[in-house]
Amino acid sequence: MALAHNLGFPRIGRDRELKKAQEAYWKGELDEAGLRAVGRELRARHWQVQKDAGIELLPVGDFAWYDQVLTHSLTFGVIPSRFRSHDAARPTLQTLFAMARGTVGDSCCGGAHAQEMTKWFDSNYHYLVPEFTADQQFALSWEQLFEEVDEAQALGHAVKPVVIGPLTYLWLGKAKGGDFDRLELLDRLLPLYDQILNRLAAQGVEWVQIDEPILALDLPQAWKNAYERVYNILQRAPLKKLIATYFGGLEDNLGLAANLPVDGLHIDLVRAPEQYPTILDRLPAYKVLSLGLVNGRNVWRCDLGQALQVLRHAHERLGERLWIAPSCSLLHSPVDLAREDQLDAELRSWLAFAVQKCQEVALLAKAINAPQASDVAAALAQSQAVQASRAASPRIHKPDVQARLAAVKPADSQRHSAFAQRIVKQRAGLDLPAFPTTTIGSFPQTSAIRLARQAYKQGKLTEADYVEAMHSEIRHAVKIQEDLGLDVLVHGEAERNDMVEYFAEQIDGYAFTRFGWVQSYGSRCVKPAVIVGDLSRTKAMTVEWITYAQGLTSKVMKGMLTGPVTMLMWSFPREDVSREVQARQLALAIRDEVLDLEAAGIRVVQIDEAAFREGLPLRHGAWAHYLEWATEAFRLCASGVRDETQIHTHMCYSEFNDVIESIAAMDADVITIETSRSDMELLAAFERFAYPNEIGPGVYDIHSPRVPTREEMVKLLRKAARRIPAERLWVNPDCGLKTRGWPETEAALVNMVAAARELRGTA
Repeated sequence: MALAHNLGFPRIGRDRELKKAQEAYWKGELDEAGLRAVGRELRARHWQVQKDAGIELLPVGDFAWYDQVLTHSLTFGVIPSRFRSHDAARPTLQTLFAMARGTVGDSCCGGAHAQEMTKWFDSNYHYLVPEFTADQQFALSWEQLFEEVDEAQALGHAVKPVVIGPLTYLWLGKAKGGDFDRLELLDRLLPLYDQILNRLAAQGVEWVQIDEPILALDLPQAWKNAYERVYNILQRAPLKKLIATYFGGLEDNLGLAANLPVDGLHIDLVRAPEQYPTILDRLPAYKVLSLGLVNGRNVWRCDLGQALQVLRHAHERLGERLWIAPSCSLLHSPVDLAREDQLDAELRSWLAFAVQKCQEVALLAKAINAPQASDVAAALAQSQAVQASRAASPRIHKPDVQARLAAVKPADSQRHSAFAQRIVKQRAGLDLPAFPTTTIGSFPQTSAIRLARQAYKQGKLTEADYVEAMHSEIRHAVKIQEDLGLDVLVHGEAERNDMVEYFAEQIDGYAFTRFGWVQSYGSRCVKPAVIVGDLSRTKAMTVEWITYAQGLTSKVMKGMLTGPVTMLMWSFPREDVSREVQARQLALAIRDEVLDLEAAGIRVVQIDEAAFREGLPLRHGAWAHYLEWATEAFRLCASGVRDETQIHTHMCYSEFNDVIESIAAMDADVITIETSRSDMELLAAFERFAYPNEIGPGVYDIHSPRVPTREEMVKLLRKAARRIPAERLWVNPDCGLKTRGWPETEAALVNMVAAARELRGTA
């Protein structure tokens, strides 16, 4: 019998209950007992939902209070010294949140900056980067996994604990305080995995899922060599092990993965269908093969007939050794389509969220195990009808959009002059001081802003009253910036719900959900729009708001847009055309907005490409093609302006070393980046490459409530000035300030402006 299982389920709750409980706890409105009660209720509900959907083996350990990698760091005792409390034998929830968010001076840990955060492979999920030292010691320090196994078993569930594999965990971390190879820590770490596996076996666990997604990467030979040794050691533990790979194909690691001394292997056939059927010839005869055929990272319904063709062939070869699953953890999927009460019937019929994806997995297993069942035949017929409906719908294909894209010429993606000529004109026209100060765009989204937006959407507030409410917020933001002494101002983005959704709502070809939330990091959830068909702008999207703000001040006002690659990466994309086509359609829509802003007198336009590096394929061999179309899409949207108009872009939480030439090829006049958590380490890439344009390295971490001092920012800027010529440096926070409160925002910006003035010698 083929077995239906799941690799992981969204932890946030269908109404974002976890987010709300976390934030109430941080504000002191909910105690730890209350927070833990919310976690228990969510876990119990999610296990039951999966079981009711037909999942036979349930994941445990996919729940996290902030991030699953951070959970593992606590489990292994990988806790930087700045977060260790001398009077606590073991870490606490307070320790966990301190590592994630940083601490202020009056906490038990003193004032400490948060751990670095970066993207989980090529997704929009962020994880907390483990910090390793050369003398790193590991100790089993956090009982969460074992407690949750007990919880699930007490509820009568068959469980499969989920842990990140030892090599992937070390790969995800960084060496701190010295130059050493993280692989040197492996022999110290392995005994903890042995302890964990033995304890799980003692709890009656039969199978454990060990996630090793780095097997989908180009690995150094030393890391490849370590795999067989690691799993030869771990095979002694008395329970069965399923190695899970996802987000890409195994390629040159296929033989390595297939022959590891474990009991099963999961592969992603959504991202890398070419792995099948080659894997069948390499898999030992005793080993389970789990096929990920339901897309865990998108919202479109699975083509069950197509998936079943693969499964029938696999079942002939594997028999009861065939398992069926989503391609990856459903962490990246919204929770439940049944919650959506405002989608039209056609669009709703095309979609599946996490609950529905579990049902699809179970249906595929039933189609193998009981192919004559009446509900199987009905489901397959419905799936075929859905696929035909979507392919033929006029919502999808728009000849005018396709014709405009076909008419694009290479010259449309080039600025009129080189940067060296442009910057002379821009400096003369903008007349900014050395170390000019700005912010990344958003200011705090207060409850008043959210309530006004909600009332307007519900028809309780007239359009005129809503516009006046937003104008009031813009006036407030502009006055504060002028009082603080910032040089380039922003309007604060009060009218924007989300940096992608706001624009998507005004671009034809998008659709929207009410409850399609997914976790980005911690309590931060996003609701990606859905790209349904060909994309185009039907009217100006930001011009009225930005020009209103510019009319309030004589200082330079920056127009704020989201770039085409980020619009694409942070949406649920189409699967019937390439990402390149979708990005270029978006670029033309944004190009229209850039030109309208320039015509309205806006002299600085920021086009955020926060997801530029995120879109990079996991394998180096596929990089060149992606980087070619991603940089061309940015230039296409930015290159229609005069030399005097300054184009900024923003990128956050990315490693730039390996794509720095492509970032330069985007030809933005100014790039702002996250650097504070990495202590300006990211600037090394811009120094080695001799990046020619201007740079704003973030000088404080906006994801932490901690307010950095002027001295800290001065220190970071001086460090930056040793790598980047001072005349090319800007001063700004790491990212937008939407999630912060006004008091901490103002306090931090006061210090930031003071730091810039000290560097100018005008303090």
